[in-house]
Amino acid sequence: MTRRTSPIFVAAGLVTVLALTGCGQAGQGTTTGEDGRTQLTMWTHSAGNAAELEVYERIISDYNASQDQYEVVHESFPQGAYNDAIVAAAASGDLPCLLDLDGPIMPNWAWAEYLQPLGISSEITDKLLPTAVGMWDGEIYSAGYWDAALSIFARKSVLDENGIRIPSTDQPWTADEFDAALATLQDAGYDTPIDIGAEDTGEWWPYAYSPFLQSFGGDLIDRDTMLSADGALNGDAAVAWGTWFQDLFAKGYASNSGTVGNQEFVDDEVALSYTGVWNALASVEAIGDDLLILPPPDLGTGPKIGGGSWQWAISSSCNDAEGARDYLEFSFNDEYITEFADKQIVIPATEEAAQASQYFGDDGVLRPFVELSQKYAVLRPETPAYAVISTTFETAAKNIMSGADVQGTLDQAVADIDANIASNDGYGFQ
Repeated sequence: MTRRTSPIFVAAGLVTVLALTGCGQAGQGTTTGEDGRTQLTMWTHSAGNAAELEVYERIISDYNASQDQYEVVHESFPQGAYNDAIVAAAASGDLPCLLDLDGPIMPNWAWAEYLQPLGISSEITDKLLPTAVGMWDGEIYSAGYWDAALSIFARKSVLDENGIRIPSTDQPWTADEFDAALATLQDAGYDTPIDIGAEDTGEWWPYAYSPFLQSFGGDLIDRDTMLSADGALNGDAAVAWGTWFQDLFAKGYASNSGTVGNQEFVDDEVALSYTGVWNALASVEAIGDDLLILPPPDLGTGPKIGGGSWQWAISSSCNDAEGARDYLEFSFNDEYITEFADKQIVIPATEEAAQASQYFGDDGVLRPFVELSQKYAVLRPETPAYAVISTTFETAAKNIMSGADVQGTLDQAVADIDANIASNDGYGFQ
């Protein structure tokens, strides 16, 4: 099963956004249908994802039948082409009224004036997971039905046979315990004890590996100011992370020569797998009660995992934002959120929806992901600079993996990020 990385976006499209900033859009986003109803145009990234589209089509059909003022008309794009389509539409002033977007992209699009504040009822957004709500400049610009989370998969039998303590959400492995477990598993015959997905590319790298950096006490940027990565990405904690990350590969604990997905773990070729909720159900079906869904290790400041995935927004060119908000408020029904969760295998954004889920309720086999998301999730930096931060971190981490000098590599990453922020007048942060 391939990794279906829900939080991934197209970096090329993001970089293009940076060149198209600061211009309000002139498009309408709405038209009038033959029956006199206002048509609200909607774009999604879901083409080719039959399960996701099925839920959207149900919501849209239910909404259109529920009232006679608005009609939602949707178009779906393949995920790989979606961001470029949004950028092109923004440049020509022809954005749809409603659009979905990956959480980390939202601040850039809001700063570029592609979006307007979401404006839906706080009774809805207050119930959502914090990582399912997108903030920019003190206002909510996006909200989503679900989130994703990472964990470490293991077989209970393998840990027991090798005398390795089974960690819990409240008592995760320490850094020393984790390193000792990897050494023990390697000695037990697993040439590569853990699959961390390093053969993947793009947004997977900051989504998966910056939480390790944050667990060490570093970060991608100084979040107090959002004006510099200096000290956060190249300080002592960041260098300690980089040295540890490099050692994972130098010692043979991890590799970048596998296949994208979770198959090596399912085939018992690796003992541990650092992977996401999207792979969990297939692993449960293959491994059964022997499967453990474990938290990542505490590398110094507590376990961390990435948060923030696909969410909904209203474009600045939508001339009937009231109608768009009416649709979105209708769509955040817990019944629909549960359906998304169970068909997509993603974490429901409300506890009510989770409890109604086949998998994510208190007794559900995937309940650990809800707890990990609630306790350990960290949003990627909410700044328009994230486009550059993401690609810069990927380059730096790959170089470190390959043996580059850790301090020098991180210093260069900081210089590249800070230069971008300075060239854009700090993106409005003062």
